Amino acid sequence: MHWLWVFVIGLVIGLVAKLLTPGKDPGGFIITAIVGIAGSLLATWVGQNVFGWYQEGQSAGFIASVIGAIVLLLLYHLVKRKSA
Repeated sequence: MHWLWVFVIGLVIGLVAKLLTPGKDPGGFIITAIVGIAGSLLATWVGQNVFGWYQEGQSAGFIASVIGAIVLLLLYHLVKRKSA
């Protein structure tokens, strides 16, 4: 049940990030959920290791996770533009 919840929250985070990021974004709902989950992991890692915001075992909140997903989408657009 935990992994289903992670997927659903990742999907919501990915959808919000896609709505806030200009340009054409990759994939369907599975890719959107993966982007949301990866954004949350990125935000948690940066928050713990760079800024010291989170203790071990804590994860990033909703807003930080959306920001992490937006960063990933912007990196995607940057790489896509250079390869095209």
